[in-house]
Amino acid sequence: MRTHFCGLIDEALIGQTVTLCGWADVARNMGQIVFIDLRDHEGIVQIVAEPAEVEGNADMLAAAAAVGYEDCLRVTGTVRRRQSVNDKIRTGQVEVVAERIELLNKAEPLPFHHHENPGEDIRLKYRYLDLRSPDMQRKMRTRTKLVSALRHYLDARGFQDIETPILTKATPEGARDFLVPARMHPGEFYALPQSPQLFKQILMMAGFDRYYQIARCFRDEALRADRQLEFTQLDMEFAWVSERDVQDLTEDMIRSVFREVIGVELDGQFPRMTWAEAMRRYGSDKPDLRIALELVDVAELVKDCEFGVFTAAANDADGRVAALRIPGGAALSRKQIDEYAAHAAKYGAKGLAYAKIDEAGAVNSPVAKFFAEGAFDALLKHVGAGNGDIVFFGAGAYNKVSDFMGAVRLKAGKDFGLVQDGWKPLWVTDFPMFEWDAEENRYVALHHPFTAPAVDSIDDLRANAKTAVSRGYDMVLNGNEIGGGSIRIHRPQMQSAVFDLLGIGAEEQRAKFGFLLDALKYGAPPHGGIAFGIDRIAALMAGTESIRDVIAFPKTTSAQCLMTDAPSPIADAQLAEVHVQVREKQE
Repeated sequence: MRTHFCGLIDEALIGQTVTLCGWADVARNMGQIVFIDLRDHEGIVQIVAEPAEVEGNADMLAAAAAVGYEDCLRVTGTVRRRQSVNDKIRTGQVEVVAERIELLNKAEPLPFHHHENPGEDIRLKYRYLDLRSPDMQRKMRTRTKLVSALRHYLDARGFQDIETPILTKATPEGARDFLVPARMHPGEFYALPQSPQLFKQILMMAGFDRYYQIARCFRDEALRADRQLEFTQLDMEFAWVSERDVQDLTEDMIRSVFREVIGVELDGQFPRMTWAEAMRRYGSDKPDLRIALELVDVAELVKDCEFGVFTAAANDADGRVAALRIPGGAALSRKQIDEYAAHAAKYGAKGLAYAKIDEAGAVNSPVAKFFAEGAFDALLKHVGAGNGDIVFFGAGAYNKVSDFMGAVRLKAGKDFGLVQDGWKPLWVTDFPMFEWDAEENRYVALHHPFTAPAVDSIDDLRANAKTAVSRGYDMVLNGNEIGGGSIRIHRPQMQSAVFDLLGIGAEEQRAKFGFLLDALKYGAPPHGGIAFGIDRIAALMAGTESIRDVIAFPKTTSAQCLMTDAPSPIADAQLAEVHVQVREKQE
């Protein structure tokens, strides 16, 4: 139907006849001449319908005048140089003088215009229209280039692309499973994989050495801008490796694909930072190093003051009192300060103390009165506060304070224009092995239960579970965790010990993980791996904050597909086939 793509018409084709297919992006009827911007997936080119006085052009000009927004057209014409150059588009040096315009399909009035800024709900309901827009075409093409570059890199280095099952066994990996009823096994269920974790470890035991897969994964959990119920990851596993082996290769891979896909040169050596240091300095295990602000621990300076919130946390071995200085922050109004407190509350803060130092050096703080003479000034000096600054203080349990003060740091960085341009990657290492779940009264794995501890001794691990460090590592870029992995447990005795510490008894271990424990008995090699979030990396490359912009058909934050109205009820007859009965929703 066509000889060329709209967006690829250039000066080399001047004088040639071309046939193009696409959608009418903009049509401008000037009376005796009509201009149509014709768009396909490669871009836009200007079509010109010349005056009717030219022999044979009357019908064609009438057809051009009737063209509406998003009409589906085929145009045949001759390429010529434009008198008025448009430097904003790739085809801006040329135009196509129409000889024939065919209406292939008339578009009814659309629910929104690409040149408007429609709400996300309407974009998702009419996703097929949204995806036609040049911006969405660009973003999706960026994703395609990313996946292609990753495959090319790994194929060239001896990795095998191996598919693992989608219908698998329900195992606890930190999120809820999506369950699939097994029709041929009444009362039993498959689970959709949260990741190919156990299968890729089995592949290392099977001697495949280097594995990868562009894997679809599923987690039944709350959604946000960087999370979906179903997502895509680059899954990788290596046999006979240490942490540095995995990190060095994947770091080079990420540098390579950023160079190839968007022409960006990342740092030649990514810095490394322990989890403990990241939490202490930035209040986050995925710190955005583009923001220079850092938290300062001040427990020693406030433990004897008369402000109970500070002293309680300062004298608690598991507590923290942290300060954050914001240059120029004294300009914040009381209403704006309250907005920061409300923001911190979303992350668990019960309050947010502050101290403002005006340009003359006068201090305004609701908590200053609880300090002995000179003590509050010493505190501000320790934090590095100067005239025109504001200091926020957080106190409470260590991890909670780190979380909400880290959130305040990010908000301040954006509000005060302190986010530097460019790319700041790093490795975060030495994660805690476990964290305590007070509601369930047991330890849970910070990464997953197959991550190896830094100690080889089972007795040492049991005796120091609270402070145990894992061999886990995350790659972080501009405050986004883009990849996470670890060295895995490769001895059955250690794996059983970790299960025990997680409250998974021997009977449950056999029921859920018997196949893994058996495989570990037969000479399983030391192995490790990592998984990269394709959606997150593509979003960063495309310059968008939401991964929904680089997923063709995403779900909303309420876990719905507005285009197809999924999820939807299932007929009783179909439920009966899979031996499922739906209970009424409980309020």
